[in-house]
Formats: sequence, C-alpha cells, structure tokens
Amino acid sequence: MVHTLKRVVTVAALVGLGWIVGQAQTTQPDFEIVVNSPAGQTTIECVRGCDLSFVERGLNPQATATPKFTFSCSGPSATRCSSARVGGWIRR
Repeated sequence: MVHTLKRVVTVAALVGLGWIVGQAQTTQPDFEIVVNSPAGQTTIECVRGCDLSFVERGLNPQATATPKFTFSCSGPSATRCSSARVGGWIRR
C-alpha cells in the first residue's frame, strides 16, 4: 500500500513539474491593443520592431507572430467589428 502511494505521489509530482515547465515556455505579449473598425477587412501593421498575433482566446503555441495582422467581419447586422485583443511582442 505504501509503495503504491509513493508511486502515485511521484507521478503527480512529475506531471505537475512538466506542466510548470511547459507554462514557463509561453511568452506573454509585451503589449495588447484593441481595434474597433467598420465592417470589412482591417489590417493592423507594426511598422518597426514588433510582431503581432491574435490573443483573445489565449496564446496559441502553434501561431506565428508577424508584423502585419489582418482580420475581417461581415454579416447582415455587422456595421462595426472589434478585433478583440491583438498581442504584440517587441523584437530585440
């Protein structure tokens, strides 16, 4: 019984450690912006020294931040659309 308990505690500790290390590898944006624009396509561009990415639903580890970010909205009731949150990273 004690041996099984030690294994369970060890496995839980290793899973927790792996989760902490995985979280530490995600970089948070240096800044966030919200854009409210007319319906249709809108482009947000970082002119110098930064990259942008959509971050409303959290950071997507598969997404690649780029200097130019484009979004659009359309529909019968869409007169304005919000980009929600766009995160930015300063390139060093």
